[in-house]
Amino acid sequence: MTRLYLSCDSCALSVGADELAQALTAQLGEQIDLQRTSTRGMFWLEPLLEVETPQGRVGYGPLTAEDLPSLLAADLLNGGDHPLCIGLVEQHPYLARQQRLTFASLGHNRPLVMEDYAAQGGWSGLQRALNLSPQQIVDEMKESGLRGRGGAAFPTGIKWQTVLDAQAPYHRGFDEAVKFIVCNADEGDSGTFSDRLVMEDNPFQLIEGMLIAALATGATRGYIYLRAEYPHAHRVLQQAITLAEQQGYLGEAILGSHHRFHLQVRLAAGAYICGEETALLESLEGKRGMVRAKPPLPALEGLFGQPTVVNNVISLASVPLILSKGGAHYRDFGQGRSRGTMPLQLAGNIRQGGLVEVAFGVTLREILYDFGGGSASGRPIKAVQIGGPLGAYIPPVHFDTPLDYEALAAIGGMVGHGGIVVFDDQADLGQMAAFAMEFCALESCGKCTPCRIGSTRAQEVMARIRQGEDAEDNLALLTDLCDTMEQASLCALGGMAPYPVKSIVKYFGEELHSVSQTPSAGGQH
Repeated sequence: MTRLYLSCDSCALSVGADELAQALTAQLGEQIDLQRTSTRGMFWLEPLLEVETPQGRVGYGPLTAEDLPSLLAADLLNGGDHPLCIGLVEQHPYLARQQRLTFASLGHNRPLVMEDYAAQGGWSGLQRALNLSPQQIVDEMKESGLRGRGGAAFPTGIKWQTVLDAQAPYHRGFDEAVKFIVCNADEGDSGTFSDRLVMEDNPFQLIEGMLIAALATGATRGYIYLRAEYPHAHRVLQQAITLAEQQGYLGEAILGSHHRFHLQVRLAAGAYICGEETALLESLEGKRGMVRAKPPLPALEGLFGQPTVVNNVISLASVPLILSKGGAHYRDFGQGRSRGTMPLQLAGNIRQGGLVEVAFGVTLREILYDFGGGSASGRPIKAVQIGGPLGAYIPPVHFDTPLDYEALAAIGGMVGHGGIVVFDDQADLGQMAAFAMEFCALESCGKCTPCRIGSTRAQEVMARIRQGEDAEDNLALLTDLCDTMEQASLCALGGMAPYPVKSIVKYFGEELHSVSQTPSAGGQH
């Protein structure tokens, strides 16, 4: 019996993986053992079918059910040659050049099979953490140099130390003093999908990371605040939590210890602003998602006024490896103050879109061409937007900039959540600048004037510039508006909305002055 592997990730499902699986089963029946696994993250090849051979797994993709006759004629079950064959998957240049730490299990595990997770080293970080004091766990996190992977890049160990040291007041709603671990899974930035991959393809890794965070800080309750547009991730997480409870990893007396931790999933409110940690907490409490003023910090007065760790999915999913192999092991990847690896996500007008996990320090040019293969349209890449809809547009002159927090900040950019959206030379970046402010106006919670009013006025000013009305005076006014929003907004939504506009004014200023008739995103979305 030949073993085959086919992804059950939502990206593969969206392009026909289930239909391919049904056709394989119908035609080959008992000749095959079809395993539905996590994705490899090479999305341009999905559905990607892998065949186990003595030399390793041989891959074929992208496939449809109609390709099966020719594949069988080419001796598919023995890894035969075919126009859609990509050779040994592990040796594919896209994978071979990566440094996968957080995503080392991709393609190897079945998402809801706990034995598969354990076979890939799962739970070893938790086992070690159970034998350490809370301070020792926090010290490992500090040693690792891990910074928040959701955008703000705040040192994770320092945040955990604050919650560990905080005194939790008695809360009558829980009949005890309580601390919380909250996972920000409201992944809403354009071109991002790394959080989704963890939750759909390796949910136990997130659960383990949250368990370790609870041991480190004394938290007893946790919530995953999940983007409502991720129904597949929701189903997988719910099933994974139930399995973890049944096996003693969640609930009272974790693995027979005196520790306890209860975990639940809560669906997000469908608002971009709820990705901001304080608006998220407001939403979790059943209120409208509006930004809170700081101080107090959520680490001191967070969910229901209790000390709360708020980390995003990738931050928490990085924790099991750090505890398993030690903080120094993780720290030795990366450079400067950007330690470890960053899961970058290639999207937009790119030939080979997917997940690229590498140590900080790789250049943008390497990511775009060595991994991405250039634009999907074959035209020159004009700009890339890094860090979501509020990220700056980076021109080719800066493509040799190392991808780390400080290097990108020096050119007015940011790593953010690691999403990279590519635009070719047909893109109308003036239109994209207008969209940035339109997006801010639509998604603003309305609490502060610079964001609520400034984004609307900026749209009006840019419309006048685009129509050629007093362009010089209006450009000066736009600059003043952007400075006001950046300096005076209550949170990063209003504070960063000027980033894409300012970068386009700086590098592509002529496009702001005329209304183009060309498509806004270079023909690829």
